[in-house]
Amino acid sequence: MTSTKTLYFNGVILSMDDINSTPEAVLTQGENILAIGNEAELRQQMDQDTREHDLQGQTMLPAFIDPHGHFPDPGFIKLFRVDLSSAPRGDCADIPQAIERLKARAARTPVGEWVMGVSFDNTAIAEGRMPTRTELDQVSTEHPVWVIHASGHNGTANSMALKLQGITDDTPDPLGGRYGRDTETGVLTGLVEGIAAMGPMGDTDFLIDRAKFWQGFDATRDEYLDHGVTYAQNAWATREMLEHFASMPADQDPGIDLMLLPIGEMEPELTQGDAPLEWPGNPHFTLGPRKLFTDGAFQLQTAFLSEDYHKPIDENAPRGMPYTDIGEHHKQVKKLHDMGFQIHCHCNGDAGADIFIDAVEAALKDNPRQDHRHTLIHGQVLRDDQLQRMARIGMTVSFFSAHIHFWGDRHYENFLGPKRAENISPAASAEKFGVRYTLHNDAAVTPTRPIHLAHCAVNRVTASGRVLGESQKISVLSALRAQTIDAAWQVFQEKTRGSIEPGKIADFVILSRDPREDVDRLQETRVIATIRKGETANSARD
Repeated sequence: MTSTKTLYFNGVILSMDDINSTPEAVLTQGENILAIGNEAELRQQMDQDTREHDLQGQTMLPAFIDPHGHFPDPGFIKLFRVDLSSAPRGDCADIPQAIERLKARAARTPVGEWVMGVSFDNTAIAEGRMPTRTELDQVSTEHPVWVIHASGHNGTANSMALKLQGITDDTPDPLGGRYGRDTETGVLTGLVEGIAAMGPMGDTDFLIDRAKFWQGFDATRDEYLDHGVTYAQNAWATREMLEHFASMPADQDPGIDLMLLPIGEMEPELTQGDAPLEWPGNPHFTLGPRKLFTDGAFQLQTAFLSEDYHKPIDENAPRGMPYTDIGEHHKQVKKLHDMGFQIHCHCNGDAGADIFIDAVEAALKDNPRQDHRHTLIHGQVLRDDQLQRMARIGMTVSFFSAHIHFWGDRHYENFLGPKRAENISPAASAEKFGVRYTLHNDAAVTPTRPIHLAHCAVNRVTASGRVLGESQKISVLSALRAQTIDAAWQVFQEKTRGSIEPGKIADFVILSRDPREDVDRLQETRVIATIRKGETANSARD
C-alpha cells in the first residue's frame, strides 16, 4: 500500500464518532486516517504529491460493517447452487418451476454428483410448502438432490440424497431436529428440519472444495465492496471452513477483512485439543466470538416463542421448538464464557432468547466478567423485560431488520399476528432501555444491502407497502451507526475501524446523497465508491 496522503473535501462527512461530528475534510496517509477537521488547516499538512478527492457534494461515512452474515455464501449461490428464491427477492413462483430449474442443472451435472437448490421459501411459493422427496425424485434418480430453505433451517432431499446421508424410515429424530414422515405410513417425505437433523447438508460449505471456496470468495467480496462493505462475517464456521480461510497465505491481501465465528461446540478441541487449528493465518481474517443456537426460523415456525404462533402449522408444536437442551446450552455458555470467549447466539423467538439470556446471567453469577459483549443474534421478538435484563447484564443484540421487508407481511398475517408483528426487530425499544444494537442481513438469507437494511429499520415498510411498527422506527443516523461504529464495537473492533477518526483504518463509503435528508427517499441512495485502506476498492455497478 502507498503512504501517499489523500485529502477528502467538498462534501458531507459523517464521522460516526462519539458526538457524530461532521468535519469539513479528512486527510489520510496510506492505510490510515491522519487528521480530520477544517479543510484549510488540513491543507497545511498536505505534501506536494498529496492526492485530492473532491466529493462534489456527495456524502462520505465509514465503510459499512456486516455484523452478522455468512461470507462467502452469496458467491456459492451465484456460482454453484440453483437459486429458487421467490418474490420479493426472486421469481420462482411454484414447485413445478423449481423442479424445472433443478432438472436443467441435473442435465448438465455428471451422474452421481449433487444438485443443490437454495433460497426456497415455503411461505412465498404458490403451494405454501416444501417440495417432497417424490417430487425431487422427478428431478433425478441418478443425482442426489437437496433443496434447502431460505432460512437455512430445513430442506428436502430426494431418495438418493437420503440414502447417502444414511437417513432411513427408522432413523430417530435427533434433539433439535426432525425428519418429515407420512402421518399414516411413517415413510420419509424427504423433509429434514433443524441443524441437528440436516448434519453436513445444513453447513454453508456443503459440497464446497478448496477451489470452489476461493471462487465463491472472490464473487462475494466483489458484491460486498460494491455495496460499501469492507468488513464482514462468517458466523457459522466449521473446522473445514476455517481451514479454507487459513489456506490464504499470510502475506496476501484478500481484498476484504473478515471476522470468523467458529461453532461453539467445537471448543475446547478446536483451539486446545490434540490437533488444534493452526491459527493465526492471514491477518485479514480474525477469529471472533463463538457461535451457538437456541432455536430455528419463523418461516418454518421453529423459532421458539413464549406464546402460540398466530396461525400454527403444527398442533404438536404451536410455539415452535428449541434447538438445544436447556441444561446443555447452559453448559456450553458457561464453558465458552469461562474460556474468555465472546458468544454470539442465534435466538429468533422470545422463548429462544430467554434460554440464552438465562444462561448468560447464570454464567456471570458464577464468573463475573466486565464488558463481555455477549450478543443475541436476530432477537426478532424481544420483549421489553428481556431488553431490560440484557441492559442490566451487559448484553448486546443484532437485529435482522430485513425481515420487515421480506417477511413482514407474513409475520403480520400468519406467524405473529398484528400485535407482535408491530414489534419485530424492536430497535427503538433497545435504544430506550440502553441496549446497544446492530442491524444485519444474515446473507445469504437476504442479500447484503446496507442502505436497504437501513431503510427497513428507519421506515419499516413491508413488501406490500404496510408500515409495520411506527413506534419502532429509528433515525437514519442510528441505522447507519448500527452498521458502522456500533458494528465495530460489537466485536471489539472499535479502536481500529467503524468511525472517521485519526489513527483508524481509512475505510470509507461515498454515497450519492445525504441519507439523513428525506428519509422516505433513503432507498434511492447509491454507493458511488468504496475506499478500503486508503485506496478505491471498487465502484458500484448498476
